Amino acid sequence: MGKVFVFDHPLIQHKLTYIRDINTGTKEFRELVDEVASLMAFEITRDMPLQEVEVETPVRLAKSKVLAGKKLGIIPILRAGLGMVDGILKLIPAAKVGHIGLYRDPETLQPVEYYVKLPSDVEERDFIVVDPMLATGGSAVEAINSLKKRGAKNIKFMCLIAAPEGVEAVKEAHPDIDIYIAALDENLNDHGYIVPGLGDAGDRLFGTK
Repeated sequence: MGKVFVFDHPLIQHKLTYIRDINTGTKEFRELVDEVASLMAFEITRDMPLQEVEVETPVRLAKSKVLAGKKLGIIPILRAGLGMVDGILKLIPAAKVGHIGLYRDPETLQPVEYYVKLPSDVEERDFIVVDPMLATGGSAVEAINSLKKRGAKNIKFMCLIAAPEGVEAVKEAHPDIDIYIAALDENLNDHGYIVPGLGDAGDRLFGTK
């Protein structure tokens, strides 16, 4: 069964406050999202396997640890998920990056896949799907569907802010998926926005309206 992790680290909570602030401009918003993504990546990779190697220090040979070669893939949900990628790559530069694009059908209001580009060795990789917001959960559920139907077996979902409704939707559709959240907010409003949230993450990242 998948678990839900809400990060209470002081640095994450401090930076998240400024991410929420309506007075934070595009440049600072982008930098803060990048920093929080790095801090979250530090936590989300805690269970990555290690192997022992020998290394020569200036003093003598020593046994030490390196990552055990498990391949990692980062999958931002377009477009807002792009704002979290560089922060993760700073810690794990060897990770491959795929992309999943979804749009909402105006009649059914359901997310529809319009673009998927993944690393070629999908079945051998651990994937982290990233999106700043987990609101209704529709996009996250569909992105995970896209990965699973192409052979992905080990997937985590990471976001800055989630609504309880979105968490429940992902848990119901994908009970095997771990969900990593910087803040779990109160609810969704009538327009599907997270309350209190941070507004539209894509618009705030890219300076659009």
